[in-house]
Amino acid sequence: MSSAVDEAGTPPLRERVYAVLRDDVVNGDIGAGTRLTEPKLAARFGISRTPVREALGRLVADGLLQREEDYGYSVVVPDLAGVRDLWEVRIAVELRGIDRCRENPGTVHDAGALRAELARWHRMIEEPPAAGPGFVLEDERFHSTLLAASGNPELVAVLADVHRRIRRVRMNDYVLPGRVEAAVSEHVAVAEAVLAGRLDTARHLLHQHMGASLEIVTERAGRALLATDTRDRRRGPATLDVRTS
Repeated sequence: MSSAVDEAGTPPLRERVYAVLRDDVVNGDIGAGTRLTEPKLAARFGISRTPVREALGRLVADGLLQREEDYGYSVVVPDLAGVRDLWEVRIAVELRGIDRCRENPGTVHDAGALRAELARWHRMIEEPPAAGPGFVLEDERFHSTLLAASGNPELVAVLADVHRRIRRVRMNDYVLPGRVEAAVSEHVAVAEAVLAGRLDTARHLLHQHMGASLEIVTERAGRALLATDTRDRRRGPATLDVRTS
């Protein structure tokens, strides 16, 4: 089996398991009180434990699941106050990438890297990606590339850490109708402004883009938390908890 696709041309098992579990968590179908374990999930999907273990590892890295001390995994419940604090850091770091080029004529964005990234987003205007939690990775790539083009790798490292810690909540952003299309057009506008040397405009557009996203994410995550809490109280403790040892 290929690392990208199997013989039938479909994604490998770990990718399919990851996508199903990711969507179940983001959509609230797996509640905060549910315990997930490798044996039970392997039985659910009718597969061995290896691809399940790999999928669970990715979900932990995404901040969607956490490993329990005794056994198994559980859903990470977002702390909205903490998310807002991290979002403030994100905004400050990304705007700094624009500002360091605005303030110093000798510091310019890497035009080649930005043009290559912009070409990807132009293609997405012609063929918009499907809405869904996975789009957050495309979004992160754009923001990381834009910041890296400003020339300070330490800023990029900070942003990567913030991305990892808010990814679980941000996935809610891209399940809303029209949100993917809006993000694509906003990314294109920011990148085109930077490449044209209109850095004041680029800064304004970038700030507006990130602020609008926070409003959507906070509202969506708040509703998801309320719905999850209501479901959990109705059905009591939920388990998928055959021990892994």
